[in-house]
Amino acid sequence: MHNMSFSQDILRWYAEHKRTLPWRGTKDPYKIWLSEIMLQQTRVAQGTPYYLKFITRFPTVVELAKASEEEVLKLWQGLGYYSRARNLHATAKKVAFELDGKFPTTYKELLKLKGVGDYTASAIASFCFNEPQPVVDGNVYRVLSRYFGVDTPINSSKGVTYFKKLAHEVMNVDHIADYNQGIMEFGAIQCAPQNPYCLHCPLNESCVALQKNLVKQLPVKLKKTKVRNRYFNYLVPLVENTDGSYTTQLQQRRDKGIWQNLWEFPLFESEGDVGINEINLKLWDVLALEEVRNVKLHNEQPIVHKLSHQHLHTRFWIVRSNTISSNCVPFDTLQDYPVPVLIADFIKTLKNSYF
Repeated sequence: MHNMSFSQDILRWYAEHKRTLPWRGTKDPYKIWLSEIMLQQTRVAQGTPYYLKFITRFPTVVELAKASEEEVLKLWQGLGYYSRARNLHATAKKVAFELDGKFPTTYKELLKLKGVGDYTASAIASFCFNEPQPVVDGNVYRVLSRYFGVDTPINSSKGVTYFKKLAHEVMNVDHIADYNQGIMEFGAIQCAPQNPYCLHCPLNESCVALQKNLVKQLPVKLKKTKVRNRYFNYLVPLVENTDGSYTTQLQQRRDKGIWQNLWEFPLFESEGDVGINEINLKLWDVLALEEVRNVKLHNEQPIVHKLSHQHLHTRFWIVRSNTISSNCVPFDTLQDYPVPVLIADFIKTLKNSYF
């Protein structure tokens, strides 16, 4: 239906402009899978050092499977969307222990792995096994939507089906690995979200968005769900030991939802910003402390930590005490625990201001 020149132009552009990335040029499904999971909600520049860290520490899927979840989360710390790391670990175990260390070789079988959706399955199947499956990620949506002038919202179910079908029709079956990587790279570099280089684009003569002046309007995305505001008060116990060292308290987040299995200080979540009186009333519930020497607010301005659907308005309260009831952690071992970035940043400032 669509002329062949589209995919030929993409392949030609890719051969000339592709970036050298550590997972390019490999057909090892473990490395492709790892890089794709990491890059799902993360820019290449941010994800690359993590990829290299993981590959160095876990050269094969078996080594990753044998690691503790604690270590996997710790290495992942800072990448966010931690369910990716937990699914990564679960899938590594499945491949290593149930599939004899070998990844499935087809799109259909790959889809059955935890954390592997349509996009990742298509990527692994096409990059490693030359299966003609088109990849559709944010970059691909943008290129197709602009080039063919499609204003169906990319995050509607109609849009998802339509673009997958379109991607299928225009893909280059004979060079599927390079074509798929090429169209994604083209979207990342040439047909960028802001200020694409239309003037020097090899597709500019037949791009509908450029002809109709719709480049800025496409692709169309339906408005996101409303952001939920949450108010976090971390109560940070500090007990000075006789040798001058300090002990504090950590707990692990167990419930589904944000930061599952990461560690944090004892938490009191309130309906809005609270003052010292409410905090004092909560000390027993949250910390089970009999005697408290004093409580001091560490940050007057709440730190607003933005996640995709929630904003956490966070304050840290330093609680000086002579005892700690449970989950004691020597202050100088805090860096061994996988924690959310919000907590990691706070620990740094605390070290600077107290120690």
